Amino acid sequence: MMEPCSSADVQLQVILISKSFNHGTLQEGFMFSGWFRKRRRRRILSTPFPEDWNNILSRNVFHVSQLSRPQQARLRQLVQVFVAEKNWEGCGGLKMTDEVRITIAAQACLLVVGLPGNTWFDHILSILVYPQGYVAADRRTGPGGVVLEGKQARLGEAWYGGPVVLSWDDALAGGRRETPGSNLVLHEFAHQLDMLNGRVADGTPPLDSAEQLERWLSILGPEYDQLVQRCQHHHHGFIDCYGAESPAEFFAVLTEAFFERPGPIRLHHSDIYDVLQEFYQLDPADWPDHR
Repeated sequence: MMEPCSSADVQLQVILISKSFNHGTLQEGFMFSGWFRKRRRRRILSTPFPEDWNNILSRNVFHVSQLSRPQQARLRQLVQVFVAEKNWEGCGGLKMTDEVRITIAAQACLLVVGLPGNTWFDHILSILVYPQGYVAADRRTGPGGVVLEGKQARLGEAWYGGPVVLSWDDALAGGRRETPGSNLVLHEFAHQLDMLNGRVADGTPPLDSAEQLERWLSILGPEYDQLVQRCQHHHHGFIDCYGAESPAEFFAVLTEAFFERPGPIRLHHSDIYDVLQEFYQLDPADWPDHR
């Protein structure tokens, strides 16, 4: 029997979702169902947060203990809605459980716990989870317009509208801070925030004002160029050289560093820290275990 969530299945989901967005059907559905969504969420949140889920958070998501009590309460509400509204699929033999859902949802919602509203991830329809890294079909255009097709090993990927695809081993390790400075879930969901600004990951998430955008570009643009130069000369620092791949990867890598290594980032890249703090409306460098 073929395992669910083959690379072809993932590509099919992407194509169908893309067509729906292109024809406006999903946007229209989101607008039409706004009142229904609010009603449904009130019903979801009328149920107390399960104690088993609290145990999962304590065991698997280090970051929760660093938040203030009001932030923890908001995170739990975001998690309840996120878990209830997404389509969760285990791939490659992984059995989907509450532990998988809660561990991933809590890390994703950490990104928006300081932001107003609760619609940041409404566009994501499915979360696909493999036991470990997986192999996906890869198609790209090379020099001279030659189309290159093959397979590529991956830990995760993010598509506008979903699915988000993740390796469970790596998602769990990131939640438990077993890989300091690296967090797969934060990385992939940072791409999702990035794509809210026009469905294309370009390193710039939705910002509140022209002034904030100007500050963002004036700081992160030169910092990205400097990272590219440093990495070309094999001068490694507190920002992972994977961020030199593109502005989109730069934002995702910076997001990981902001939450995972905030002290060094604030000390050595204070301007980067400031613009990320302004966007996420959080100050991880002042969390108890990061001081």
